[in-house]
Amino acid sequence: MKKLYEGLNKSIKKYKLYVLKDVIIFIIITLAVHFTYRFWANILDYWPVNPLMHRAHDFMSSVVYNQSSVIIGNILNIPFTEGENRFFYFENTGFIAINESCSGLKPMLQFLLLMLIFPGPWKHKAWFIPMGLDIVHLTNLFRISGLAVVTITIPEYWDFAHDNIFRPFFYVVIFLLWVWWAEKFRPRATMRIKSEEPG
Repeated sequence: MKKLYEGLNKSIKKYKLYVLKDVIIFIIITLAVHFTYRFWANILDYWPVNPLMHRAHDFMSSVVYNQSSVIIGNILNIPFTEGENRFFYFENTGFIAINESCSGLKPMLQFLLLMLIFPGPWKHKAWFIPMGLDIVHLTNLFRISGLAVVTITIPEYWDFAHDNIFRPFFYVVIFLLWVWWAEKFRPRATMRIKSEEPG
């Protein structure tokens, strides 16, 4: 195993594949967090912090609903009726429900765990993580608002937009945040190698 690791590092240095190495680390961490979270949420039902996680989802769902209602009603000028259990009812009989899975908590946790695990200076993580969480939350508001537009204009494409456009968009945003982090703040092995080379 040690020889394999050394050989991999040697190839990375030889062919300058540092970016590829970082992308592989990003993919591994993201997939590990995704499937671990799904197992924890669906199979273990958030054990051992079940009530805490459900309260967190409920709180974030409420925040997303209230802020989305301002964007949809006041900024996009889309008329809707508020329903019980955080429903938006639109004039064309379409509707959107803001439930636990719409709270945005899972992608926020994915970003948080990715940044905690991925290497980099903590003095920058202290401000980059809260900023990134805000951006992920704003992405969720954009997603809900976009789905409202789809609901009233092309409702037949709602499932496609929900599953294939707006849901993957979370990962695009998280990836771009990570690229920013990896390019600007992560210490580079290549820089250390260059500094060690004779003048």
